[in-house]
Amino acid sequence: MNWKEQARGIFRPLGRRLAERGVEPDHLTIAGVVLSLIAALLLGRGAFFASGLVLLLAGIFDILDGDVARERGIQSKFGAFLDSTLDRVSEGALYIGLAYFYFTRSQSATVWMRGMFEGSAEWGDADGPTLGILALATLVLSFLVSYTRARAEGLGMDCKVGVMERPERLLALGAGALLGHRFMPGVLGVVFILTLVTVLQRVYHVRKLTQTNSA
Repeated sequence: MNWKEQARGIFRPLGRRLAERGVEPDHLTIAGVVLSLIAALLLGRGAFFASGLVLLLAGIFDILDGDVARERGIQSKFGAFLDSTLDRVSEGALYIGLAYFYFTRSQSATVWMRGMFEGSAEWGDADGPTLGILALATLVLSFLVSYTRARAEGLGMDCKVGVMERPERLLALGAGALLGHRFMPGVLGVVFILTLVTVLQRVYHVRKLTQTNSA
């Protein structure tokens, strides 16, 4: 059992209680999106710790909506479609919030190394625009992760592979926000690299499946 299944096991009793009270899963989905948008606004304002707390709460709603739908027996194709669509909105807003923060603050005290090639390395400020571009590049890669799976499933192939899916990305961003702006660039860099690896893993996975089917 992986950590995502363990997390669902922890919150399943709460999902059961909400289902018994007649809570609609779509309402939980929308509440999660609203909280993610608030977290994105807080990131844009530089309130990283508050954003991390709100993002963790949004993650709980993201877990509960599926559990409530299963408990009430009202899972639907539209519900799954709406959930996936709003997931893209939620995650995209977070990266845009980060990008806004970095583009508008060129002197954000950050753990960063300068002068590596001049022999005068020191801890200093990162370049804000560079980090803004990194946030937007991570946004593009995160959408590619979702697209590759959707396209593969549209062609009749399973594609649930990769080291950095959406839950892992959000967990990493939440942890980075809680640690503060000094550590977020490092966290963002790790998320970028592992998200790129995930895209390549899915492309390779689909290539193997198509080669096997055509053999």
